[in-house]
Amino acid sequence: MESVAWMSEKSNGKVLCKACHQRCLLKEGEYGKCGVRVNKGGELLLTVYAKVASYNIDPVEKKPLYHFLPGTYTFSIGTVGCNFSCLFCQNWEISQYPQTHNYKTFGEDLSPEEIVRMAKMYKTPSISYTYNEPVIFFEFAFDIMKMAYSEGIKNIFVTSGYETEEVIDASLPYLSAMNVDLKSFSDKFYREVCGARLKPVLKTIEYAYKKGIWMEITTLLIPGLNDSPEEIRDIAKFIKSISENIPWHISRFFPAYRMTHIPPTPIDKLIRAYEIGKEEGLSYVYIGNYPLEDLESTFCPSCGYKVIERSGYLGERVKMHLKDGKCPSCGKVIDGVFSLS
Repeated sequence: MESVAWMSEKSNGKVLCKACHQRCLLKEGEYGKCGVRVNKGGELLLTVYAKVASYNIDPVEKKPLYHFLPGTYTFSIGTVGCNFSCLFCQNWEISQYPQTHNYKTFGEDLSPEEIVRMAKMYKTPSISYTYNEPVIFFEFAFDIMKMAYSEGIKNIFVTSGYETEEVIDASLPYLSAMNVDLKSFSDKFYREVCGARLKPVLKTIEYAYKKGIWMEITTLLIPGLNDSPEEIRDIAKFIKSISENIPWHISRFFPAYRMTHIPPTPIDKLIRAYEIGKEEGLSYVYIGNYPLEDLESTFCPSCGYKVIERSGYLGERVKMHLKDGKCPSCGKVIDGVFSLS
């Protein structure tokens, strides 16, 4: 269904979308880059309000979030559309659907009330807005978040990090956690591979962290494109400049969408990236999309004790050894959100 997208303002007969840093200025009948926000009659409308293209119950580790309610499940939802056009997108069938089908949409009709009811029914302590980019269906997500918050359910954005400050401010206090894809440290990569820019992503990470939203960062290493030691080190230094305690997930690339000609990331590249993150002083670095238990588990930054054990392809099997959020060996507080209170 269509609904007014209120994260917008009118400007000289056009409508400015204020949800993301694309900041599309739309004429009558024109759609934004995301394919689901359109100017109709001088109003910005969201064409995927209450229209869910995909939903599932996932381990929260799959998002990936390793320091936010580890070992729990999250009710995951997404719509069609995206404000990026990544050539390696694994969910391109839904993310690029409107742009390739004359702005048509699809999905199951699910109201915010129904989604919160389902999360309660399945007893998931959180709802994740994922699969595509949550900021493009922000008004829908916002209505869900408010209801979930009132029921004691946490809210998670799995995002490319193009949210404007207006969106982040509006999301407080309802949004508890974000995993942001920091896809590269090259503006050229963002422009040519993703249809976006680097600087807004860096600003979003900094701003959301300062606002108290729990932050984890993921970088997908693509052979020959963003996997040089220099670029990996630049990413690690940027994360450290905000906080050494932000978890960094280094993820293995697999051929997808328009990058089927590129091979999977070599394991030695992943391990070297992990080592660089540690060399730069990050407390929590992980490897994803490849089962290496000691590189998926959480170790105390102070004494090295294994405080959270993870195994499986996505670190989904979890054994907690924390004691009141602290290392049982030395008593150091482990950074994260480990309880609903």
